[in-house]
Amino acid sequence: MQPSGYSIFIVEDDQSVRDALGLLLGLRGYPVTLFADAESFLKAYRQEWCGCLLIDIRMPGMDGLALQKRLLTIGCRMPAIVMTGHGDVVSAREAFRSHAVDFLEKPIDHTKLIRAIDEAFIRQTDTRIKENQRAEFVHLLAILTPREKEVMELVVDGRHNREIAETLSISARTVEVHKARMMMKLRVESVADLVRLSLIGDAKTHT
Repeated sequence: MQPSGYSIFIVEDDQSVRDALGLLLGLRGYPVTLFADAESFLKAYRQEWCGCLLIDIRMPGMDGLALQKRLLTIGCRMPAIVMTGHGDVVSAREAFRSHAVDFLEKPIDHTKLIRAIDEAFIRQTDTRIKENQRAEFVHLLAILTPREKEVMELVVDGRHNREIAETLSISARTVEVHKARMMMKLRVESVADLVRLSLIGDAKTHT
């Protein structure tokens, strides 16, 4: 079953295909929204939308591959499943470079479609979890003092207390105090946890 609040956004210029997919997925309990072209989808798009995209490659105006690239540039995090009636290796490669979940040829195999949607929802959930973790990390990072941030960066770089002390011209004991306070504020219990958290939050870009 799909996560609560997730929808499938179908962008397909062929009305018969669009309606058939909408009916199929609707009967399976998926909330579905239909668009006849890329431009109408982009006009309606909201950053808070969650779920996945089902995009046809060949459409009048902006095609599906161009839409994929456009969505990446505006920060859309919804995974896309690409459909085509004229599959070729070059198009498939371009779709996967833009992080497509799958590349399905028409007529669409329903089993493959549902499998791809399940994978897309898993990716969307993973993305949302990481974004929440990143936002929480940025919030906690703001609590650190400038010195604690310096210590954190050096710890993440693999420096030992004595090296940090020499770099910052402070005593090793003072490093230990800053390190302990920093880790307490960031709610981590080990250096390994700190490194993992800093990678999620990309700490150095926020200091």
